[in-house]
Amino acid sequence: MSITGLAWLPKQVIIYTPGQVCSNTEQLLKSEAFREVVLRFIGRIRRKQTALYDLVAAEGCEDALVGLLRALGRLPLDEAVAQVPGADVLAEDPKMLHQFVEELYDYWRHFDRFIVCHSETAGALDSKPYRIFNDSIEQLTHLVRAAYRDICENITGDHPRIYRQVAAGAQLGVIAVTKDWPCNESLQCVKDVPFIRQILIDPPLIIDPPMNKRTGEFTKVEMNPLAGLSFTPGDWFCYPAQVGHMVVFVYFHKSFMGLGCCLANLFELASDEQIRRGPDAVYAFGVPPEAMAKFGDLPTVFYEDEANDMLVAAVPGESRFGYFGYLKKMILTLHNIVVMKKLRRMPFHGAMLRITLKDGAEPTTVVIIGDTGTGKSESIEAMRVLGDERIREISIIADDMGSLAADSDLIRGYGTEIGAFVRLDDLQQGYAFAQVDRAIIMSPHKINARAVMPVTTMDEVLHGYPVDYILYANNYEDVDEEHPIIEQFADVEEALAVFRRGTAMSKGTTTSSGLVHTYFANIFGPAQYPDLHDEIAGDLFQKAFDQGIFVGQIRTRLALPGYEQQGPEAAAKALLSLITAEES
Repeated sequence: MSITGLAWLPKQVIIYTPGQVCSNTEQLLKSEAFREVVLRFIGRIRRKQTALYDLVAAEGCEDALVGLLRALGRLPLDEAVAQVPGADVLAEDPKMLHQFVEELYDYWRHFDRFIVCHSETAGALDSKPYRIFNDSIEQLTHLVRAAYRDICENITGDHPRIYRQVAAGAQLGVIAVTKDWPCNESLQCVKDVPFIRQILIDPPLIIDPPMNKRTGEFTKVEMNPLAGLSFTPGDWFCYPAQVGHMVVFVYFHKSFMGLGCCLANLFELASDEQIRRGPDAVYAFGVPPEAMAKFGDLPTVFYEDEANDMLVAAVPGESRFGYFGYLKKMILTLHNIVVMKKLRRMPFHGAMLRITLKDGAEPTTVVIIGDTGTGKSESIEAMRVLGDERIREISIIADDMGSLAADSDLIRGYGTEIGAFVRLDDLQQGYAFAQVDRAIIMSPHKINARAVMPVTTMDEVLHGYPVDYILYANNYEDVDEEHPIIEQFADVEEALAVFRRGTAMSKGTTTSSGLVHTYFANIFGPAQYPDLHDEIAGDLFQKAFDQGIFVGQIRTRLALPGYEQQGPEAAAKALLSLITAEES
């Protein structure tokens, strides 16, 4: 048996293994891990005094109950009882014993379950990841179901008429190994944390993080938030994220295992070569709260380590920060700062798409800039559905964040993510269900329910397509004769004034409400470096007007009651009409 340990966390359990978990149900039932699950379930029954309390009320019954369940994996009830001392009392009411097994099975399955395949030798695991995943995730799922069915049939003496292949093993597996990388002195604390090299997701993966909203912004501080900390390798994992042209080493604590692994649907894993070159930024998610208290009430902070040419960020391991937005947006903040300082690009908070029509015309590249919940992603999906007859392909270059570079005769756009983090309520009806086979769904029963799903490739993200339209996403103004769905700005000053104000009606995706104003609709880097950003943006917008690029705003009306879907649909139709009119 090769399960080396279980880590129990609120709503989560992590299974550690060097490879194959076990080869048959007998090994599974004899394992210490099985005993641990049963004992925890017995403890829960006693604390809550459920209907099964009488079965486990007697002190010292634990060994007999575990032994009986192990025997029931291969023997009928009467024979199993005869082999296990003290089991006769437990089997007096077979119906209650059967109910215990059913609820034990449900108890195990109510956790988000993760397998971590680890090894001292890196190449031993990540050279043949598919075989490792087969020997761990697939095998565990089969064995847990088989053990449950064998025990139930040996208690009842009957077979089910209907079998349901429910998820019973692990929903997600990672191969995590140590790697060599150029770690400077200030980052020695994370040097030995294993890197995630492969991930297997068994979709649909549905998780319910502690929070469903993000608040505030990320603050620049004058000291390294990781200074003086230690990171136990078994408790921490590194997801080396490729964020546009940058690499960010994202370290997350095991208590945020679900959120950390969701990065796989959003950012491509960096290659071994990129790891060997080292990161552009480091981010620790889940740092001990007491170490972050010195940074104030909202210690979501980053530090610019000029001596090592490195950005270092940290967020405390508290439930109030248990929202995917804290992971995603800090990573993008670090990216945005790096592209401004190193590449002189203007980061944008928005979507970028490349539209190819069926009439054979040259593809059109559109950048829609706007705050969270202003209808960017929703308008793109509406265009995909409504333009089916005229559009050959819509390629997503950026779904939430990207950057614009002013070349000598072109404005080129780049993305950051291969995935999208979208509100379920704002998608086309049925769209999320159609994508459920590859989506990670978060808090579907709450406000701001979200899905993380892949939407593009790194080739598209990094290509650098020439931009034809730069639009501000206006979600708060209604449409009339003086306020068309799409409005072109007359000059650079008018455009910069609208983009700088960054006005939007909050959609409940953060703790903000009402009409809000955010510098360039982007608190993720530009707001922390406004002088640098102003200089870059001024030059870029001037070149955009000089080159005849369409710069304006698109009124999605996403925040107006009754227009949650109609608004983005109308915006998509107007944009499609504008593109086809200019190409005809």
